[in-house]
This record gives sequence, structure tokens and C-alpha cells, in this order.
Amino acid sequence: MSNTNLTLRQQLTGVLPPITMPFDIKGELVKGGLREQIDFIIKNGANGVVAGGSTGEGHTLTDAEFSSVMQEAYEATAGRVPFLAGLIVQSTRAAIERANMLKGMKVTALQVTPVHYLFKPDADATIEHFRTISDATGLPILIYNVIPWNYLSVDLMLRIMDEVPGVVGMKQSGGDLKSLSDLLLRCKPENVVLSGVDALLYPGFCMGMHGAISALTSAVPHIVVRIQKAVEANDHKAARDLHFKLNALWNTMSHDNLPACIKYIQHLQGTRMFEPRAPMMRVTEQQKVAIKAAMQPLMA
Repeated sequence: MSNTNLTLRQQLTGVLPPITMPFDIKGELVKGGLREQIDFIIKNGANGVVAGGSTGEGHTLTDAEFSSVMQEAYEATAGRVPFLAGLIVQSTRAAIERANMLKGMKVTALQVTPVHYLFKPDADATIEHFRTISDATGLPILIYNVIPWNYLSVDLMLRIMDEVPGVVGMKQSGGDLKSLSDLLLRCKPENVVLSGVDALLYPGFCMGMHGAISALTSAVPHIVVRIQKAVEANDHKAARDLHFKLNALWNTMSHDNLPACIKYIQHLQGTRMFEPRAPMMRVTEQQKVAIKAAMQPLMA
């Protein structure tokens, strides 16, 4: 493993929360809202910050908003932890255009989804998509494997990393541990294997995944940090206890308005209450009651 790749692996390890977007009730971005959230995340032990992902409703951002958000988030992070930029795009060209908006920032890596509209490229076209982005940007790339109708197989992700050295790893967001296990078994030593499966963070750490980028890492970063550290210390009793409490919290949230729920959980811990961008639903009163009840054992 080269020293450069070793350093990158070290930077992309641990709890890497995806920040939420601070929208007001009209769907406008609130200036300064990112800074207090990033301070909250870093204060609670996170190892990095990811801007522009699914939890951050990155799919709703215009180019101008994307540029503004990335600049504000980068400045708020202030070099305290690695900074990752999420690209949720429909074409190779769009990915490169957005990456060019990051010039002047020290971006640790890009988190890039496969394209997600109606038309699915084949394996060769998918490899060329990531190769072109890598060549054009010169930035390390993590595959964000989350698009249900364009879900990349383990074989294809390993092939991409073999053929495109700039693709250094992936965030595996499938709901099962088999894919995560296969990736850890078959990847090269310098590759980074991260998880986005909130309900299975504890077993993922047990298997040796390198880190997590998921909604719950943004909602309660200190809890996920404690789980990771308990696993490293071989204290599985403590880790399992936190796992089940965290699972109970996860069960209170609907996937369809997940970012709204994460914002509410952050608000319960002292940040301002921000809204989702329409047509995503706001947190319901029923959800609030359930979330509060599940948060109590975690905050005790």
C-alpha cells in the first residue's frame, strides 16, 4: 500500500456524518445553519463531514445552491476533520461540472452515485463514467452505492476499483451484510469500505468495515462513535446495548422523510429546528413522540 493511499485510508475511517440542509419552512437555505450543525457533529467525536449526500437532500440543490453550500460547509469545517463532497447527478458531465465548483477547497474525496434516472448504463459505461470523473477532477472517489434501480454488484464495484485507481472505495448502502462482507473479503488493502446501513452499524464494525456514512451518524454521532470504540476495545456487551437502543430509534423513523427526522433529532440536542424541502413531509407529531421516547435511553 502506498503512503498516499495509507494516509487516505486513515482519513476515511470512522464516523463520517452526512450533514443535513438547513432549509426554512419555504425551502430556502438558512445562512449560518450549517456551521452550528458541523460544530455539533465535530464536538461529538466525528471523524469527518460529508456535504451534499442523501441525508443532506443533495438531489434538490441547484448548481448555485450546491456551490454556496459547499463553500459554507468547507469554511465551517475549517480543516478540523476531512471534508467530503457528495455528487448526486444524472450524467458524467454534470458530475464534472459540480466537482469544478469545489476548486480552491481541500476536498478529501468525492462521494458519487451512479446515475439514477430511467436509463441504466451497462458495466462498461459505468466504469467509463467513474474513470472520466476521476481523470477530470483528480480527486479520490467513493462510489455511493445507493440507487435501487441502478445498484452496483460487488463484482462491478471491485472491477471499477481495479480499473480506475482514482476510485478508492465505496459506501455500501444495501440492507444486507453479505455485500459488505464480500467487499471486505475481496477488496485490495488500500480500498476503503464504508457502510450506510443504519440498522447494522454494530455488526459492520465487528466485521472490520472502515467507517460509516449514514443518517444516524448525523443524528447521534456520539452514539455511533461509542459503538465503534466499544468494538475496538472488544467490549461487545456495551456495543450491543447501544446497538439495540440505536435500532429502537431507527425504527421510529420513516425512510420517506428521513432527513426531516434527523433534523428533529439534532434539534433535540440543541441545534435550531430546520425543515425538509418540499415535497418531503415534515416530521409528524406522532413521529416526534416516538423519537423522543427512543432518544431517552440513548441520552441517559
